[in-house]
Formats: sequence, C-alpha cells, structure tokens
Amino acid sequence: MEYTIYLLLGGLISVLSGFFGVGGGFILTPILLLIGFSPLEAITTSLFFTVGTSISGITAHIRMKNILWKEGLVMGLSGIAATQLARPLVYALEARGWDEVVIPFLYIVLLTYFAIKMIRQGRKKDDGNPAPTSFSKTKLLAVGFLGGFVSATLGVGGGFIIVPLIITTLGFDSRKAVGTSLFTVLLIVSIGFISYAINTDINYFIGLMLIAGTLFGSQFGARMTGYFENREMNGMLGLLYLATLAGALLKLFDLNKIGLWNMGVFIVYFFVKSILKTRVMKKG
Repeated sequence: MEYTIYLLLGGLISVLSGFFGVGGGFILTPILLLIGFSPLEAITTSLFFTVGTSISGITAHIRMKNILWKEGLVMGLSGIAATQLARPLVYALEARGWDEVVIPFLYIVLLTYFAIKMIRQGRKKDDGNPAPTSFSKTKLLAVGFLGGFVSATLGVGGGFIIVPLIITTLGFDSRKAVGTSLFTVLLIVSIGFISYAINTDINYFIGLMLIAGTLFGSQFGARMTGYFENREMNGMLGLLYLATLAGALLKLFDLNKIGLWNMGVFIVYFFVKSILKTRVMKKG
C-alpha cells in the first residue's frame, strides 16, 4: 500500500512537471520533507525522480516542437558547472546541523519571489507580438548557472527558476519555455544526482516507484499545454509556487499534515481546471 502511494504521487507530480516544465523536484522535495525524509535523502531522491520526469516530459515536447536545443544546451552546461560549486555547501550545512533550517528558508525566499513574479505575469494580456528568435548568451548562461546552483542546493531540477526567468527576462513563449526547461533540467539533474548518490544512501525502490508514475503523467501534462493561453499558464504557475511556499512554511512550524493537505488542494484544483478547460476547448 505504501509503495502504491508513491506510484500515485509520482504520477500526479509528473503531470504538473510536464505542464509547467519544472522537473517536479521542487514539488517533491517539500513533500518528502513533510513525510519525514532527511534533507539529504529528500534532495537525492528528488533529483533521481526529476531525471525520470524530465525524460518523460521531453519525449512529448519533442513531438510538439517545444524545445530550443541550442539555448537549452547553453543553460544546461552552465547549470552543471554550478552544481559542482553548490554540493560542498550542502554537505557543510549538514555537518553543522543547519540544513533543517537553511534549506526550507531558501525555498521560502525563492518561492515568494517567483510566485509574485508569475502571478503578475499571468495578469498581463498577450500583446500579440511574436516571441524573439535569438537570445542573449550571457543571460542564458546566468539563468542556467542560477538554476544549477539552486538545483544542487535544494534538490530540485532548477526548472521552477529557469521557466519564469526565461519567460520574463528573455521573452520565451511559455510553451517553448516549458519544453526547453525540461531539456536543461535533465542535463543539470543527471550530474547533480550522480554527485549526491555517491555519498548518500536512499531507498531506490521508492525512487523507482515515483519514476514509474511519470510514464503517463508527464505525457499528459505536456499535451495539456495546448489547451491554455500563455497568460493562464503563467498565472497557474504562480499559484503552484504559492501552494509549495505554504507547504514549506507549515513544515517550519511542524504542521506537516496541514502542509500535505495544502498541496493536495492545489493538485485537485489543477486537475479540475484542466478537465473543464479541455471540455470547453473541444466544444469550441
């Protein structure tokens, strides 16, 4: 029964991953912390899971031509370099016993900023102008580096930072941002996971059950992007950040069960909205 729950959890999170392009790690890590995993176990398991969600989501986005390969490679290589700088920091925090406070605090700061950023973006009307076709390599390198550093520090794919940044600072179309982010995230988390797995023991069967859920989840989430406008996707991403932020805050006050219910409410909201939107679009 316990492992079935992990299978279902992996499937639900991978739907959100395929839709938002965030890899799934930034949703899974706080949930694992709420369940009772140690920070290092949660980080390593989450990175392992994110490899699976990224591969699954990428296959769907390739068919939809949503991946800008060159830009994703630039960000990915920059992110890989950043993971090697961040990993010693995490081990130093654990050695001093600061990881239980510092990691959730960093989550809270970043989630607050990007929640506000994407909700504001979601309120803007599409101006009808085509998305740019060329992008600053300096900005791509900076975004990739920040995504990689946060990935290795918090046990996430980095997509929850990469997606809003390439939308708001580089002008990516939301669907291209999702697909390209998943490719970038795959490069980053593959190296990040290997780096942690060498020194951290995790339950790989739980990890595989989580990944098994991605076989259908990411594909479904990727297809759902075709039913939403860019503005709607941005606004919903902001709400996802708020829900995850609330979970991290509740964890600090040992309100783990309420935190899990909070995440469950957002997941139900997302699926209900997606089903209703799909029906309206098909009738139209």
